[in-house]
Amino acid sequence: MRYDLVIFDNDGVLVDSEPIANVILAGYLTELGHPTSYEDSLRDYMGSAVHRVHDLVRERTGQALPADFDATLHARTFEAFERELTAVEGVEDVLGALRADGIPYCVASSGSHERIRVGHRRTGLDRWFDDSVVFSAQDVGRGKPDPDLFLYAARQMGVAPERCVVVEDSRLGVAAALAAGMDVYGFTAMTTAGDLTGAKGCFADMKELLALLV
Repeated sequence: MRYDLVIFDNDGVLVDSEPIANVILAGYLTELGHPTSYEDSLRDYMGSAVHRVHDLVRERTGQALPADFDATLHARTFEAFERELTAVEGVEDVLGALRADGIPYCVASSGSHERIRVGHRRTGLDRWFDDSVVFSAQDVGRGKPDPDLFLYAARQMGVAPERCVVVEDSRLGVAAALAAGMDVYGFTAMTTAGDLTGAKGCFADMKELLALLV
């Protein structure tokens, strides 16, 4: 393999959470008086940390979201995850192949550690990721599109950025990987290749990933 570390995004790449989470986010923002469609939420927030929601609402309206916004959003999202969340089809085959070949991998997500762990427990992916290979925007303060999270993950794993490859499904995630000096492949299950400008390649089926990495 051409890389010494594979860095996976979580939402939409490992767990099929984006449809669930963006329905809830759009509904909650609309409930608070900031009309947001599901498509708006995907365009503006997919792949980002929750601070981006606060930033964009304040920028567009001059208003701050409620102090309990994050806690309420997370509670609603986690409840839905417990009912509905599944792993992305084929991702366990990819993880199994990487492990069998001794290729290090980790997850670097704009979501909180709690969100990552709730999703992994619900889908059974926790058996593939122990705490030492799980990184969150919480660890660095700013999420994607800033490169900090990917650079932090690489440092923690002891791999130079240029030897890392990122698997992403969002425009913000691709931008973060490129800013970190890493190659990135775009998963287009919910996006188009045109949305992931700068990706070294794109794929729509997880079973195609391994062939791109060799």
